[in-house]
Amino acid sequence: MPPLRGTGFDPEAEHPEYAGKYRLEARLGAGGMGVVHLARSPSGLQLAVKIVHRQHAADPEFRARFRQEVAAARRVSGAFTAPVVDADPTAALPWMATLYVPGPTLSEQVKRNGPLAPAELRRLTAGLAEALRDIHRAGVIHRDLKPSNVLLSDSGPKVIDFGISRPYDSDLRTETGKLIGSPPYMAPEQFQRPREVGPAADVFALGAVLVHASTGRGPFDSDSPYIVAYQVVHDEADLAGVPADLSPLVARCLAKDPAERPTPDEIMAALALQPPSYEASAFIPAQRRAAPVRGPVQTLVPGSGAGSGAETSTHVRAVGAVSGSRSGSGFAQRWTGRGRRSRWAAAGAVLLVLGTAGTVGLWGGDGSADRSVRAGSAARRAAPAAFVPWVTPLPSAGGATPVCSGADRGLYCGAAGFGTALLDPVDGRVIWSRPAPSGESPSVGVLSDGVVHASDPGERLRVYDADKGGELWDLDLSAYLGVPFSAGDTLLMTRENGTAEGLDGRTGKSRWARQVPGHLRPDYALYDEDSRIAYAFEHAADGATTLVTALEAATGRTAWQHRLDGTLTPVGAPGGALVLAAMNAAAQTVGLVRYEPARTAVTRLALPFRMNEPEVVMGGDTAYLLARDGTLLAMDTGRPGDTTAGGGKAELWRLATAAGRTSRPVLAGGNRLCFSAADGRLLAVDTEHGTLLGQTRPRLRAGKLTYASTLPAPVALGRTVYGMAPDGSVFAVDGRGPTEW
Repeated sequence: MPPLRGTGFDPEAEHPEYAGKYRLEARLGAGGMGVVHLARSPSGLQLAVKIVHRQHAADPEFRARFRQEVAAARRVSGAFTAPVVDADPTAALPWMATLYVPGPTLSEQVKRNGPLAPAELRRLTAGLAEALRDIHRAGVIHRDLKPSNVLLSDSGPKVIDFGISRPYDSDLRTETGKLIGSPPYMAPEQFQRPREVGPAADVFALGAVLVHASTGRGPFDSDSPYIVAYQVVHDEADLAGVPADLSPLVARCLAKDPAERPTPDEIMAALALQPPSYEASAFIPAQRRAAPVRGPVQTLVPGSGAGSGAETSTHVRAVGAVSGSRSGSGFAQRWTGRGRRSRWAAAGAVLLVLGTAGTVGLWGGDGSADRSVRAGSAARRAAPAAFVPWVTPLPSAGGATPVCSGADRGLYCGAAGFGTALLDPVDGRVIWSRPAPSGESPSVGVLSDGVVHASDPGERLRVYDADKGGELWDLDLSAYLGVPFSAGDTLLMTRENGTAEGLDGRTGKSRWARQVPGHLRPDYALYDEDSRIAYAFEHAADGATTLVTALEAATGRTAWQHRLDGTLTPVGAPGGALVLAAMNAAAQTVGLVRYEPARTAVTRLALPFRMNEPEVVMGGDTAYLLARDGTLLAMDTGRPGDTTAGGGKAELWRLATAAGRTSRPVLAGGNRLCFSAADGRLLAVDTEHGTLLGQTRPRLRAGKLTYASTLPAPVALGRTVYGMAPDGSVFAVDGRGPTEW
């Protein structure tokens, strides 16, 4: 990369001539974080290049925030933002290049020409609401929406500057005592509970921006930021001068309670109900209407809560009543390719997020009902019958999305504030249910010998019989790191001192415990059922190498060990080989590494483009990489030799699914790859041709999009694919006919 160079006394960026390969032509402006320059790409595309101030470049925390800014800007589609073209957060002076969007900021427009006309204001309202919907669907909170961060382009407003934005699953936290944001446009919770800020804070900022656009001032005005902060938290907004037809909507946006603010979708719906001007109506998308019910809906199971809505030709069942429920918090996670995320993702095990509640079981006593239900289920499975979709609402607390794991015995599902339940995979009826035993949201897995385990990191592990749900044994986890890892009929654990241990899943007795050579604190990312090998890995402190150890899960014996160059994570073990995902310093996945232990041969495949936080699933030698923005890439890892970036030698196909934010994909029968979107849709892709085959409708809780750090992956069992949605439901669709979903 050409160096950033220049002379002079300007502390901002020393008047550099280049940022990476981009020659800087003019200075567009400067702020507290950096300087923005006009530049051109080699093809002549005009770019806006932001270069960090030198004093901030030496701050590790600021560099982390800048990497987060780049990641956040990339996660959003670009339709309502300035798309990221290139970036280098690791440069001496970190920089980011976005598409240059000609046009003034809203702040400049109001300052030069006064408040916007009513038609312009409606168009701005609809455009910013649509932009926030897009940003939130990508799993990002902007946290600094203000007039100077809104560009007025010919195609509508663009939201820029994600400098203090935060993904919902970000581990970066605001330091105590630091006020981050612009006080006149910050929500009350940003002053009071900065670590609990959600999408509603952006809606509050939207209300404040609209007041500025219509009056030339903010809803809370003072020369002192401290007085403004007090007014935001305690005083009513000054809406004098806001057009009468928009004033009620703006007032709702500025509600003190985040729960009382409208969502971006509700804002657009409210605008659509008002008499539109020509300019505004062109900017407001038509709202999706629910499909008519064409078939019967069965009665809810007695004692259940109300269902979340009717499904076309489906059975609807509820799990049971909830008493004394409390909202559970997210489970602690460890790194497997998206930061320190759950150990289960790369291994193919599905986590169940549980919280606390007293869930009333629908069957109990001597288990006779259990036996009759299982007998009936077996009879139904044995008899050929037409597939019947079903949906089962799970009464969960805090808007939790259920998460399920499939096994031969059925579908194990749970949600925060609910507990766990075994559902009949044929019709969704409950076979047994158990309340969550603690106030946290534990992770849950299924072992091959018929047990289910639930654990709170640092607290307790509880193991249940998979058939009846009775508790078999428990264990204090305070001496262990993270959550147990499922490996056949063995639970793999790592003690605080780095000792690896394998526990018998049914009895809880220790099968083996030892220090794995070369590892300080081994982590697990993958278990291969055919070879019964579990793969432990550990990155070097400088990220230059990764130590990978293949362990026999039942005995702890080392099958082989090898140190590979790069920051790598195991993702699959096709035919005795090991495939790992490779990341760069910016935590982007840039390639795949295939290691064949029999020959100690290493093959490196560069991806045709960098991917942000993709989940990887292997189908034979083919790796399917699904980024959280919905980009899906198929790579053939069986081809020998290296490839260069952009060469695409091993690329089979790529697909832009436009799903926004996605789950881990799963392979289903009939050349199907299925995954979930944040709005509850279940999507299916043809793995041979890379085409979208079908998708279900969105399933939102009370019409609102909810968020979690990890989206639950669907489950594929036989011909059926099971999805989990933010409306609190588990549903089944026919995997053979995704075009009919």
